[in-house]
Amino acid sequence: MALIVQKYGGTSVGDTDRIRHVAQRVKAQRDAGHQVVVVVSARSGVTNELISRAKQLNPAPDEREMDMLLAVGEQETIALTAIAMHAAGLPAVSRTGAQAGIITDAAHTRARILDVTGGDIKQQLDAGKVVIVAGFQGIAKNGQVTTLGRGGSDLSAIALAWALKADLCQIYTDVTGVFTADPRVVADARQIDVISYDEMLELASSGSKVMQARSVEFAQKYAVVFEVRSSFNDQPGTTVKNEAPNMEQVMVRGVAVDTNQAKVTINDVPDRPGVAAQLFQDLAQAGVVVDMIIQNIGSDGHADISCTVAKEDVPRAEATARKVIAKLGGRLLPTTDIAKVSAVGVGMRTHAGVAAIFFGALAESGVNILMITTSEIKISVAIDPSQAGVAARAVHSAFNLDRA
Repeated sequence: MALIVQKYGGTSVGDTDRIRHVAQRVKAQRDAGHQVVVVVSARSGVTNELISRAKQLNPAPDEREMDMLLAVGEQETIALTAIAMHAAGLPAVSRTGAQAGIITDAAHTRARILDVTGGDIKQQLDAGKVVIVAGFQGIAKNGQVTTLGRGGSDLSAIALAWALKADLCQIYTDVTGVFTADPRVVADARQIDVISYDEMLELASSGSKVMQARSVEFAQKYAVVFEVRSSFNDQPGTTVKNEAPNMEQVMVRGVAVDTNQAKVTINDVPDRPGVAAQLFQDLAQAGVVVDMIIQNIGSDGHADISCTVAKEDVPRAEATARKVIAKLGGRLLPTTDIAKVSAVGVGMRTHAGVAAIFFGALAESGVNILMITTSEIKISVAIDPSQAGVAARAVHSAFNLDRA
């Protein structure tokens, strides 16, 4: 008998028919003698609808009240899923994030997990019940309801799998696994059977939407092996785990595209120590996550600094840049949209010529590079958004990712 944690995303529980399908999938595991904990998201579209309603009443709603509101989405799903399981003859009980012992800090709408006690989940499992837990939410030590931010249900499932010492953690979604590229952008993208935490983390941070980076970070930190698979079929998915020696045989594992990026540039800032520190300290205090950075060689005592941020962070980034300019000088150039294309693979550590292949593929496709950043296992470039698809397909083909 194994203890299995299964997470079902919003599309997997999007309506009553799909919730019934989840109940039947869980029943098959129970019939095989396994204990099952199910973590669910809000039904597809519900969270966005709740946010829209709140902003109709107040364009800048209070974050504490938003957590109270958004937690409703998952609580609806756990109750409906428990009801469906009862109808299927399965003893089941629902639990909120607080009841499941998901303890967080008090940062509303973006809380971080501090501890997971599991509540009474083990007792309920030993009593023969399926336990259905609301993902995405927890409780702060001061008793306030909190939410974990987008993708928080994946994090809830992985954290529970760690706390309960589960034998298996499965992340069910609307895709069959992790692919070498987004199949909607690169038609000949292939599914990856096994990928390392590092590669999955880089792909997630580079625009791959299969998993949120925070979930992968938690899994890596606590060595939680998990599988990404589809809730709509029984095909094997993609296993995410620690790096194995044979993984380095593959030069590049995948290509990611992120079109939700913008470039913010400050022109003619003083070229002296401390200017960049001031800018990026202020951006950090404003909660702006900076990705790529470039500073040109100073001339006549001045320099230009550019950085890329998520589009939703542009207003805060521009407001922060104006405050820095008011203190130090310079001027803010018009912000422009960019796309980020990345190649990721642990094999980069041991293979020479990766950069040559990457940049050669872009050159042959007529793609102009605006910015470049690298890590030990990743190369990323900022380019014009109109060339994102061409660039992704060129890089994917150059590394033979279209071949088995």
